[in-house]
Parts: sequence; structure tokens; C-alpha cells
Amino acid sequence: MSQPDGSQTDNSLTDSEMQARLLTQALPYMQRYENKTIVVKYGGHAMGNAELGRAFASDIALLKQSGVNPIVVHGGGPQIGAMLAKMGIESKFEGGLRVTDQKTVEIVEMVLAGSINKEIVALINQTGEWAIGLCGKDGNMVFAEKAKKTVVDPDSNIERILDLGFVGEVVEVDRTLIDLLAKSEMIPVIAPVAPGRDGHTYNINADTFAGAIAGALNATRLLFLTDVPGVLNKQGELIKELSVAEARALIKDGTISGGMIPKVETCIDAIKAGVQGVVILNGKTAHSVLLEIFTERGAGTLIVP
Repeated sequence: MSQPDGSQTDNSLTDSEMQARLLTQALPYMQRYENKTIVVKYGGHAMGNAELGRAFASDIALLKQSGVNPIVVHGGGPQIGAMLAKMGIESKFEGGLRVTDQKTVEIVEMVLAGSINKEIVALINQTGEWAIGLCGKDGNMVFAEKAKKTVVDPDSNIERILDLGFVGEVVEVDRTLIDLLAKSEMIPVIAPVAPGRDGHTYNINADTFAGAIAGALNATRLLFLTDVPGVLNKQGELIKELSVAEARALIKDGTISGGMIPKVETCIDAIKAGVQGVVILNGKTAHSVLLEIFTERGAGTLIVP
């Protein structure tokens, strides 16, 4: 069917014509991000579907083929919980955070730096690109120290320090190995496990780990793949872009609430560390990475300085 001016509607385009149109639209964005670093945090809840996993791997491969330098940091909370249950180890939580004793941290490292990491590497390698699995221990890439978390007792209003065991915070990032891999055309896939100067192994929140990596690399974009579309306003509509000041105001007035607060605060911390822009988007939408990077509208909420 034709329009009054004789042009075709989108419905009448052939597959090849549609592909050509999409490539034409994407080309300016491909050029914008050429030779730029994009860190993608692949969340535990976004990893549960095999088809979405293959779509994610193809997105990362296409970024590399388009001249972008993609780096994947992944989580794995649900998979860790399942393995602990399988091993008969009870999951304990303090202040909503998993307590990680010596037995638990061994399972965490096995799941994150082992099975999950290699599964993601294999998916990307199946696209024809070269991915390599790493954790913070490799090449002394990341050093951590014991996390210091406090909570306020609701009855006494007194602060107390939580002992979360081997839960860590990033204190140092050395980008040497990542830079070498980028020059070798390899795609790093990094698990959020790192050593401390005290000789212990620490489990690190994957969001904050990704933010630390992206900040050290002065990444152009940090993408958080989650199970929500992004930041929503009070009417439940997606907010396409926020400044740091606007994000803080939305936290203050309650628009940003619950589990989205630490996510947005991590975005703000990453921007303060040197990331140019951070995006929260739905990892359960196929090809959400490409939609965010290579289209005008994007696919989530972009937070900028």
C-alpha cells in the first residue's frame, strides 16, 4: 500500500529494505560510539532465559563489530542462592544483604567466576567474537576491602555496624589488563569477585563493581540491565533522561523509592567516578542493548551529570 505521495508504508517494506532503513538510522550512533568503551552490567534476573541470553550475546558481538569496546560485568544472586540451597548452606541476611562466611564465599566464587562467567563467555564466542572470562583477581585488576555497612535500629534509633563477613567494597582498579584485552580485540566478561590486601576473597555487589570498572575506564556509557524499564514517574511512565540533580530530587520526593534508590545512587557514584552517562534499562527486552545504543529514543533511563 502507498501513501498519497506515492511512498510506501512501513508495512509494505521488504525485509531487506527494512534492514537497510534500520542500518541507515543506526549509522550515526555507530559512528558516535566508535572506539568508545561501554560497560554492560548483566544482572542475575536478566539471565534466566536462554533466548534472551543469545540475544544479549549477539548485541555484545555487534557492538564489538561496530568498533565499540564492550566490557561485560555480571551478577548472579539467584544462581548463588540456588547453589547454596543445593549444597545445604543456609542463606543468612542482615539489613537485606547476604552474609558471606568462608563457606559461602567459596560457593560465590565457584558460581560467579565459574559456571555463570563461562556460560556468558561461551554465548559470546558462539557469535564468532572472542570473549574471555575474568574476575577481579586476574591481573590484580581489582582490590577490595571488607564492606562497612550500618543500619539504624528502628526501636532505639541507634546505629549499629553490620558484620557481613566476606562482602567487599572496591578500593582499587588497575585497568592494565582490560586495556591489553581491548587492543587484542577481546571482550572481557568479569565476575565481581576480588582479593583484599589481607589475603581474603571478597564478594562484591555487581552494580557497584561495574560502576568502579566503568569509572576507572572513563566509560562513555554504563548500562544496567535490570528487570524494570528504567526510572518511572509518579504516573508510572518511563523517564527518558535525568540529570544527577533531578535524580536526587526524585529520591527526596519519593518518586524514586525502594530498590530503585540504591540503583540510582550507584549510577550517581559512577558518574562522579568519571562515567559520561549511565542507563537503567530492561534486560528482559530482547536486544535492549542495541536499542539503547543505536537508536534515537533509547530503551531506558539515561542519567547524566
